[in-house]
Amino acid sequence: MSLSIGLVVHASRRGVFEEAVEPLSGISLKWVTYGHEQEIRPRVQSLVDGHALDGLLVGAVPYRACRDVLPHTLPIAVTRSSALDLALALAQAQARGWQAVPVSIDTFDHEVVSEVTEALHLDRTRVTCLPYVDDQSVDEICAFHQRSLHDGDGYVITARTAVLRQLRGVLRALNGSPTPSSIRSELHELLLRIRSERAGAAGFAAGVFCVSRHGCPGDLERSRRDLLHLLRATPELTDGWIENRGRRGVVVLGHRTLFERLSRDWLAVPVLGRAQESLGVRVAAGFGAGPSARTSVVLAERAAARAESENRPCGYLMEDGGLVIGPIGPGGQSAGQPSARPHRDQGDRMRELARTVGLSPATLSRLTAIEHDVAGRTVTPSELADAMAITDPSGRRLVRKLHAHGLVTFEGCAQTHRKGRPTGVYRLAIVAALTGSADGHALETM
Repeated sequence: MSLSIGLVVHASRRGVFEEAVEPLSGISLKWVTYGHEQEIRPRVQSLVDGHALDGLLVGAVPYRACRDVLPHTLPIAVTRSSALDLALALAQAQARGWQAVPVSIDTFDHEVVSEVTEALHLDRTRVTCLPYVDDQSVDEICAFHQRSLHDGDGYVITARTAVLRQLRGVLRALNGSPTPSSIRSELHELLLRIRSERAGAAGFAAGVFCVSRHGCPGDLERSRRDLLHLLRATPELTDGWIENRGRRGVVVLGHRTLFERLSRDWLAVPVLGRAQESLGVRVAAGFGAGPSARTSVVLAERAAARAESENRPCGYLMEDGGLVIGPIGPGGQSAGQPSARPHRDQGDRMRELARTVGLSPATLSRLTAIEHDVAGRTVTPSELADAMAITDPSGRRLVRKLHAHGLVTFEGCAQTHRKGRPTGVYRLAIVAALTGSADGHALETM
């Protein structure tokens, strides 16, 4: 069955997107084309009302205009200009016979600009950069370029169509918008994420809930029976198989989505708080996700044992790939950090932030747990890749994505190996984004 994907593009970019999607198969495309920003919201509203979409590919400017009408469950990818797009724009300048520097660049992140200028051996002191933020106006961007190139020398690289139009006849300017290959890569990533999330949702998982020996003032057997009744009355576990598991424990079997709902996407396990309030017992929860029921239960038992060692109501998730998330508190706590909001509101924020960045809520929850584990220390992309059980190139792409939205801060470079190039070091800032009042930065525009 083909996936139905919506694409929201400026009319001037329709041909570029058509070239990008031409080689792809197994998808059905639903186009929204606009000429002016005020057209975006009603047209996207009509799209989501009239079609059962599996995903949406959109630029940052249209995303800002329409995000309030998008369903929370709809997977979204926001196109962003890449290092390749910047390198191609610089090559285009060279082909026109322009001096490589000075150059004034907007939309691209500082790290991307540094990476490309270093690779091309350009004088970084003659390269100015204005990264994309959500509330930038076209006039502000153009004023930045005019200040940067006040003597009239040099040229501009911009990913904003309106900026190109406004600078025409004022400064030399090149288009740094995503090329077909970059758009195709973003769409591939979106399709993989949709299929991966569906496969993961259909995958098997288990939960083991144990009454703590130290947190139970009365009869363990009776407390376990009371816990069993409480879990059977929990709405999120309606579709699960719940049974006794030894003298202190209860096991729950079901699809992974069942436990994601129960844990608010691995942010909090409110049933643990209810157990302490209504039953007067401390409960440790372990969740396991593996290729079979047996493996899932074994992982859940290990996770429950680790949660019990915390000496407080909490849970852990363990996957067969080695991933561990926790401790997950009973309500308003995740990764050991107190939340400034109720857990339901933070869960909504997690889902909204994950969608903006182009990650799943579970992945963002994993990163939140890693941030707790590193306790403010800086990490390299390779270290983050190890913690996430992904490859080093995937780790570097993940860091770029997080950095583009203010979820990591660049702290400089370090020589991690005697031979080889220095690598960037970063400090995670996801907890602050989740608990703060600001919405954070948007993604780069098309």
